[in-house]
Amino acid sequence: MNKKQPRRGPATDNVARFTINQDTTLLAAAAIALPDHRPTKLKSLLRHNQLAINGVPCSQFDHPVAAGDQLWVNFDRSFQVFSHPKLKLVYEDNDIIVVDKAYGLLSTAAGRPTDDTVFNIIRRYARLFSDKANVYVVHRLDRDTSGLMLLTRTKHSRDILINNWNDLVVERKYVAVVEGEMQQREGTVKSFLAENPDTFEMYSTTDQKLGRLAVTRYRMLQQGKRFAMVELRIKTGRKNQLRVHMHDLGNPVSGDRKYGGHPSPINRIALHATSITLVHPITKQTLTFNSPIPTNFTTMLK
Repeated sequence: MNKKQPRRGPATDNVARFTINQDTTLLAAAAIALPDHRPTKLKSLLRHNQLAINGVPCSQFDHPVAAGDQLWVNFDRSFQVFSHPKLKLVYEDNDIIVVDKAYGLLSTAAGRPTDDTVFNIIRRYARLFSDKANVYVVHRLDRDTSGLMLLTRTKHSRDILINNWNDLVVERKYVAVVEGEMQQREGTVKSFLAENPDTFEMYSTTDQKLGRLAVTRYRMLQQGKRFAMVELRIKTGRKNQLRVHMHDLGNPVSGDRKYGGHPSPINRIALHATSITLVHPITKQTLTFNSPIPTNFTTMLK
C-alpha cells in the first residue's frame, strides 16, 4: 500500500491517504496500512468515523474496497460526514467530486450563496476543511433530472475535463421512462440543436449553421402498456438533448410537458443519470460510477 501526502485540510487534522493494492475489506485494508496499530486501535478508528474510502467516511468493518481505492485515515478526529436530503456524496479526492442528485435540486443558480443548489451545498462542505476551498461545476443536470453529476476541487482539473471532454468522459448513461410504445428497440437520433430565443426551448434542425451537433443512442429496456423504459447514451451533452430527442422520436419523457410529455404519475420528469465513466484528469485512472434506477421508474411500467 502506497502512502501519499496528507489531504489539504485544517491545520489541526493529521490525515494520511493510502492507495489500496488489492480487493479486500475496510478493516483489513486499515490493518495493512497501519501495521503498528493494534486491532483495538483500528476498531476505535472505525467506530469514531476516522476512516474513509475515496474521501467518503465509513464505519462498516466489512465494507468492500477495491484495488486502486484510497483509504483516508484521520488520526485526530472524526471525518466530517456529508449529509443532505437531496444530495449524496459518491466519490471525492483532491481533484474531483461525484454526487448523486435528487430531482428538484438545481445544479447551479445565480442566487444567494445560501441557496440550496448542488454547487452551493458542495462548496459549503468543502469549506469545512478549508475556508478558501472552492468547487467547480463540470456539467449540469436539469432541476428535475436526477442522478450523477461531476464537480472538481480545482480550476485546473475543471479546465482539463472541459477542454478534453470527448477524450476523458468515456461514457454517460441515462435511463428514462418515455410515453407510448417504442417503434424500434434501439437506434440513434442525430440532429443539430438550436434554442428559440423567445421561449428558450431547444429544438432539432438539420441546419448546422443554426445549431450544434447532438447524438443520442437509445436502447429499450422494457416496454409496458403506457410507458417504456429506455437507456440513453450521450457524448455531446447539449442542453435538453435527451428530452428533445425523445420528443423527436414521438416518445417524450414522462412528465416533460416542455417537450410534449403529459403529467407523470410520479410527479416528476422521469429522467435519471445512471452512470458515468471518465479518465481522471490528474491520475489518468479510468473510473466508473453508477446510480441505481429510481424504484418508481419501474413501478410505472407495471
